[in-house]
Amino acid sequence: MKKLNGRVTISVLAALATAMAFAGLTGGQAFAQTDATSASAGSSKLLGAGLAFGLAAAGAGIGLGFVGAAGLAAISDNPKMQSRVFIFVGMVESIAIYGIVMMFIILGQ
Repeated sequence: MKKLNGRVTISVLAALATAMAFAGLTGGQAFAQTDATSASAGSSKLLGAGLAFGLAAAGAGIGLGFVGAAGLAAISDNPKMQSRVFIFVGMVESIAIYGIVMMFIILGQ
């Protein structure tokens, strides 16, 4: 299996998310509003909320792997760097928290 470049992976994920959002926005709009379209709107909300949290958590997990590895190397060289490493780890974990907030905003509408 060939290892992909990080930029290629991010662009593929962005294209996939855009295609899914476009498909969710255009599906079922031409018909009169019935129970089927309201069920479709509810399922679109769930899909959007799941994507918001899932992609944010996946991105935070990948970022935390890189920051954690570099942070442990920095702490092993200089133990005084521990507080700075914790700040960077917290900054990366905040991305997942933003995903949770967006999930609740989408589900609350």
